[in-house]
Order: sequence, then structure tokens, then C-alpha cells
Amino acid sequence: MKIYEKINLFLNRYIKGDKYLWAFISLLAIFSFLPVYSASTNLVTTYGGTNTVFSYLFKHALFLSVGFLILFFTQFIDYKYFYRISILFMPIVFILLIFTMSQRKELDGVNASRWLHIPIINISFQTSSIAGLVLFIYCARYLDQKKRERINFINSFFPLLFPIFFIIGLIFPANGSTAVIVFISVLILLFIGGYPLISVIGVLFIGILFAGIYIFSVIKWGDQKPMNRVYTWKSRIEKFLDHESEESYQMKQSKTAIVLGNKFGRGPGKSVLKAFLPQSSSDFIYAIIIEEYGSFGGIILLFIYILILMRIMIIATKVKNYFCSLLVLAVGFPIINQALINMGIAVGLFPVTGQTLPLISAGGTSMWVTFFSFGIILSISRMIYNKNSMDNTQIITHHEP
Repeated sequence: MKIYEKINLFLNRYIKGDKYLWAFISLLAIFSFLPVYSASTNLVTTYGGTNTVFSYLFKHALFLSVGFLILFFTQFIDYKYFYRISILFMPIVFILLIFTMSQRKELDGVNASRWLHIPIINISFQTSSIAGLVLFIYCARYLDQKKRERINFINSFFPLLFPIFFIIGLIFPANGSTAVIVFISVLILLFIGGYPLISVIGVLFIGILFAGIYIFSVIKWGDQKPMNRVYTWKSRIEKFLDHESEESYQMKQSKTAIVLGNKFGRGPGKSVLKAFLPQSSSDFIYAIIIEEYGSFGGIILLFIYILILMRIMIIATKVKNYFCSLLVLAVGFPIINQALINMGIAVGLFPVTGQTLPLISAGGTSMWVTFFSFGIILSISRMIYNKNSMDNTQIITHHEP
């Protein structure tokens, strides 16, 4: 048996679900080595020590390898388990978020209570990423349960809206941008899931009201440290809205990198700004990509994310199960939202936040949650694949003499 036949046999046996989605995920993951390797120069310069560019590249490869293992095993999980675990994991998420926020950690004077450290295995993870995913699955479950009932703001407040506001409220103080993305994604899911439009608008209004009250309270009576997250948000938004004010150092370097990239870029590894742009391997990696591969490369990367969005919508449309359709959209839309926001920040369309570029940026928890989300989508797409296989088998059997 030839080598390509063995590979094809392996792929057919173990790689299930939507093949196009598998291809796009693999393409982005493989491509990520180039910008991460290039941008890691900044990490070596900043942190020094014994770390080298190759050590950061090895760490990225390790994270990706674990991510693909998560993706591989998740694709075999039946969707019914996701339906059940959402209700079980909600109280666990509550506890994790409360414990994380109560740590009151600070990094250079800034609230850094987003990470939870496990001392025995020496691993830190961002609880907000896990909480957002569990919340999306929980909302899809609730909307599926109530699809034949008339739901409104009042009768859905405690079983649906209270958990939404509670989780987002626990994420917001330390990680405002993630809380906003989760909130927007939930609103989109509620609208698609048949939640009354007037109630969706009411949820949006209450969310804005609570956020405004919190920000006003902190500025008026709360912690007066200039580096409090609220003051950081305020400074970033003011600089973004005031076109006459001086741009932040990050945005200057990011826009400079994009200008230097021009149409076709300076070439792989030839970025000049990678040594000066903070978070060049994570939050601002898109600017480095444009500098090295030009606006042409940046547009192609954007196009791949759009293709992933199309595959997500096709899978959600083809699967003949309401919960599965909602679940695919619930875990898929936030990935695309995060990607678009990250790219928008790099080119100056949005204020600076701490969002990474999915499957491209160096990172741990966020990357693994992204792989797990795609694993859920592939698991559901497997239902379509299996159904088509059964239909083809029936047709062949029917025509046999």
C-alpha cells in the first residue's frame, strides 16, 4: 500500500466531521509558526533570561499539539454529553470565577485577577475563557428546552438571564474586553434562538446600565489607583475617540508596521517593528503579519476566518437538531468575533484590548478553548457526515440486483 493511501485511510478512519473546517484549522495552526517565530524576538528582548526564540517556538508547538489532541478527542464526543454537562459546570464556573476575582492579584499595579494558578502541576489558566464557553452551551440548552414555549424577560430571568449577568459581571472587572465579547455573543445567540427582540434589547440595556454603574462607582468612590482597569479602559477609549490626542505607543507601532508592510510585505521574518511592538506575538500579531506579508497577506488571513464562519453556518443549517444548530453557532461565533476584533484593533478600528488572534497568537488557555470549541463543531458535523454515508449506503443497497 502506497504512503498516500495509508494517509488517506488514516484520515477517513480517525478524522471525522467537516473536512473543510479541519483544513482551515490546520492551515491557520501551521501558518502561526511563522509570525510567532518572528515576533518572539520581542519576548527574548523583553524578558531575557535563558529563553530563546526557539524556546518560545517550542512552547507554541507544545500548546498547539495539546490543542490538536483536544480537537481530536472532542470530535468523537456525542452532542448529548455537551447538553448534560452545561448544567453541571455552571456552579463550578461560578466558584472558579469568584475564587479568581478574590485573589486580587496585581501586575505592575494593574488588576490581574484573570488567571488561576494550579501549584501542583504549575499551570495557570484564564477562567473567563472557560466560563464563556460553558455559558454559551448553557444558553443553547435553555433555548432548545423552551423552543415550543413562549418565553419572555420575566419568566426567563432566573433560569437564563441571572446566570448570564452573574458570569459576565464576575469577568468584567478584571477582563472587560472578554466580558463585552461574551455579552455580544450571548445577545446574538438569544436573537438567533428565538428570544423576543424586545427582551434582547432589554438585556442589552441592562448590561450597559450595570457596566455604567460599575465604572461610575469605581471612578467616584472606588480604588483611586491610576492603573485600575477602569482607568485603563477610560484612557484607551478617550484616546480612541479623540483624534487630536496622541496615540498610544502600541497603536503607533502597530500602524507603522502596517504602513511598512505595504501591499506585499517585507518578507517572512523581516519585520522591523517586532522588536518594538508590545505583545507582538499575541495581541498585535496581526500587525506583524501585515508588515511581513503585506495587506495582501492580511486580507487572505481575514478571508480564511470568513470561510470558517461560512462552514460554521453551513453546519448549523444542515444538522437536523435544534440544539446542535444553536450549539454550533454559540461556540463558533465568539471565535470569529474575537478574530475580527483583534484584527480591527491592529488597524485602528477599535480601542486597544487584550484579545488574541485565534489559532495564530501565542497562548495557552484561549487556544485550548478555541480547539475545544472547534471540536464541538466537528462532533456535530460528524452527524451530517454519518447521515450522508448512511444515505449513500441505502441508495447503493437499493440498486443492487
